Amino acid sequence: QVQLVESGGHLVQDGGSLRLSCVGSGVTFSTFDMSWYRQAPGKERELVAIIFSSGGSAEYADFVKGRFTISRDNTNTISLQMNSLKPEDTAVYYCNAKRHALSPKYDLNFWGQGTQVTVSS
Repeated sequence: QVQLVESGGHLVQDGGSLRLSCVGSGVTFSTFDMSWYRQAPGKERELVAIIFSSGGSAEYADFVKGRFTISRDNTNTISLQMNSLKPEDTAVYYCNAKRHALSPKYDLNFWGQGTQVTVSS
């Protein structure tokens, strides 16, 4: 059974830092693009950062550039270092693993259960 388990969410003050981790099991994630999404109450889930399986490059949403850093710690673990947190960063943060196939119907896409990050003002 494939699982992604996030941890590290917490209550933190405005300007603080947190480090989220996502550990995968059940499959080797070396060929998966790994990413962090977040969803705030009443809002749609949005992409925060992604690290690509090929080359290890990363991309970030504009609203976290310069503050958040995604890393692949090992084959099945990624992290999200979040600095200079703001109240608007409050959300449930989800880990995602996706592997693209030649045909989209064979894509593999897995989600974790989420971890709550709350930034108080």
